[in-house]
Amino acid sequence: MINIKKLAVMTGLVLAPVLGQVATAAIPADAPVTDVTAPADTRDIVQEIINVVGLKPRFELRPADIDNAAAVVYNGKRYILYSDRFLSSINNAVHTDWGGVSILAHEIGHHLNGHTLSRSGSNPEDELEADEFSGFVLRKMGASMAEAQAAIDLLSEEENSRTHPGKRYRLAAISKGWKSANDQLLASAQGPQPDQRAIVPSTRPAERQVASAQQQRSATQRVSMDSRSVLTRVNFTKAPREQFYVTTRLNLVHMTEDGVRVIGKLAKTNNPDYPYYFQSKMMDTIFVTDEGYLVNKRGQRVGHLS
Repeated sequence: MINIKKLAVMTGLVLAPVLGQVATAAIPADAPVTDVTAPADTRDIVQEIINVVGLKPRFELRPADIDNAAAVVYNGKRYILYSDRFLSSINNAVHTDWGGVSILAHEIGHHLNGHTLSRSGSNPEDELEADEFSGFVLRKMGASMAEAQAAIDLLSEEENSRTHPGKRYRLAAISKGWKSANDQLLASAQGPQPDQRAIVPSTRPAERQVASAQQQRSATQRVSMDSRSVLTRVNFTKAPREQFYVTTRLNLVHMTEDGVRVIGKLAKTNNPDYPYYFQSKMMDTIFVTDEGYLVNKRGQRVGHLS
């Protein structure tokens, strides 16, 4: 029996059978590539993916009149091409925005793994590497394993083909990447934290006093926030560079230049869908879902635990 959701997506988009294809000349010579810009939200997603891996994007993101999404090379330049309609339909079919994110992460994985440099087109080995990269990235961004696998579970074929592996192999590759990222996050949270003090260049006497004061504040911060007292990290969407943690005493703390600042408390609720919430006089009430997402009173996602 054909999966109903898959049938709806396949007939609605007339998907090509090579989702995540790698190409070397997919853009017509007369296409106004340089005149097209990606929507802001899609660019933001790609930037989040790049931030996770700590690399600079060596490609351009372009919406295009194609069936799905692809990593391509044209005139020596690398592109990620995608269909807005395709990404929206995937999200609707799997009931999560992570579907479209996983597709973009997969294509970025083709570029960052050097697959588009070989000019050999899609092949099962490269597809599995891109799937593993996608799983790794989505765990770093806060997705569950099921959310990371949802799009490929819906779209991939059961059997192997010349260009793509079968579904079970692709899901296993995503799982491998997701678990690798999860192991890293757990090790980072539980292990000793490295000294964060940077090398200070030689300075004049007055500047040395300022540098010394900064080092003392940094030392105070390290002493006051031992890694063994950290239960989990709290990631707020609107403050991605700030460090927030929940301690083993369930305090919500903010790491600042002046040390650790307690700004709230994690408390239990009687709602199984939102088992915890943050009590705080410094911010509006934020609930924590059973999957670790942070949502406000309007039900909007504002962050996640990691």
